[in-house]
Amino acid sequence: MSAPIIPGFFPDPTVCRVGTDYYLATSSFEYFPAVPIFHSTDLLTWTQIGHAFDRESQLDLQSSGSGVGGIYAPTLRYHDGTYFLITTNVSTADQGHMIVTSTDPAGPWSDPVFAPGFDGIDPDLTWDADGMCHLTWSSYAPGLEGIAQVPFDVRTGTALGPARVIWKGTGLAWPESPHLYLVDGRWILTIAEGGTERGHCITVARSRNIDGPYESAAQNPIFTHRSTPSPIQNVGHGDLVQTPTGEWAMVYLAVRVAGITPGFHVNGRETFLAGIDWADGWPVVDEHRYEVPPTETGFSDEFAGALDLRWISPGSAASGWTEPSASGGLDLHADPTGGTRLLAVRARDPEWSVSADVDAARGTGGLVIRLDDDHWCSVEVGRAEIVARLSLRAGVIELGRTSRVGDEISLWLRVTVPEAGHNAPVGPDVIELGAITAGESASLGSFDGRYLSTEVAGGFTGRVVGVAPSSGTLRVSSFSYRPGRAGS
Repeated sequence: MSAPIIPGFFPDPTVCRVGTDYYLATSSFEYFPAVPIFHSTDLLTWTQIGHAFDRESQLDLQSSGSGVGGIYAPTLRYHDGTYFLITTNVSTADQGHMIVTSTDPAGPWSDPVFAPGFDGIDPDLTWDADGMCHLTWSSYAPGLEGIAQVPFDVRTGTALGPARVIWKGTGLAWPESPHLYLVDGRWILTIAEGGTERGHCITVARSRNIDGPYESAAQNPIFTHRSTPSPIQNVGHGDLVQTPTGEWAMVYLAVRVAGITPGFHVNGRETFLAGIDWADGWPVVDEHRYEVPPTETGFSDEFAGALDLRWISPGSAASGWTEPSASGGLDLHADPTGGTRLLAVRARDPEWSVSADVDAARGTGGLVIRLDDDHWCSVEVGRAEIVARLSLRAGVIELGRTSRVGDEISLWLRVTVPEAGHNAPVGPDVIELGAITAGESASLGSFDGRYLSTEVAGGFTGRVVGVAPSSGTLRVSSFSYRPGRAGS
């Protein structure tokens, strides 16, 4: 599998099928709206239909951190006419896991039911033949480390019996991402191990009883790309689904790496698809079964109506500080306390370009590529000049500047993959920033894109790109994301 089915920062996929319809959800970390929901009828082409958390009354992301906080892996399941989604906001972990429900996966989703007392992440829900729900999760609790399970009242978030560890994995680090499936009379338990970096893998165990004991597969791990030359790395966190014809498939996360060693990924952990065969009652991964068609990632917006589902914002809903302009476009109001506000979409391609037409008559601001609070770049319209900057953990570097002429200015960003050669940058791409002012296009600087990679910055997210006000009110009349090399 060389291409993701959902490219861009869409990690920790979970999938369920109802009839001939598939629904998929992913984690979203500090970004709001949270937990995007997708629909497909063929497992290959996906359309976003909503978010599980699209009201701030459902979710507090104010203290969600930068690249490591907020919403971790969800599980999406359908039972007795209701869709259940359970996840963890690690920034408010003391409240417990969060369960929301809906009769329509496009929404609206309910306010959450909290399930405290189950310390850890990656909760899973499944129902046995008697209709009993079981919560299974990656437990951090002292004395309960590993993959834990408890009979569970999903409507109230309370345990119906004692918790127990059902498997500790194969001995690798970070056993997590448990999912359970009843296949031919056996409970199949898949988990991820090794951490979500290069050592990531998927392992499996099985049992005749849902609460164990679980037998580990002799062939574990059943899926990994560690220590291979594949440009697709970090594979793991799988979720299985059966098709209407009885075949099985698995969605999983992976990253596309580029550049010299150790390899760099920039668009986050993405969602991929593999086939599943069965041998002696064990799942066997066929990663080459499906041919993924090209995904349409281009996007343009003139802000004529409600915000598109693609738009996200770190920490809070953009509706609190954006409003349609009477003369067209969207007004973005800067935080009077100096906090960061960003209206962004996910970067989804190895090469792409973005342009935005802004009016800075009543404020300042510009285009931003963000990985986290410390790692970003911007081309910003100031009071008298347009300035390009790169922010790293050590500080902010000015890349270039030019004079501002007038209030209406076009800003642009380009991401290109460098040609191979002795003098090629060590990173995965080159980022260039510029502006068109008084009819003239000016490049204000460029840099090696590894500085905005997860391998340099850390964290679990990917690049997003969008418009940010820095003072007063910045108006954006158009925004365009174009995949591929600019000018090609």
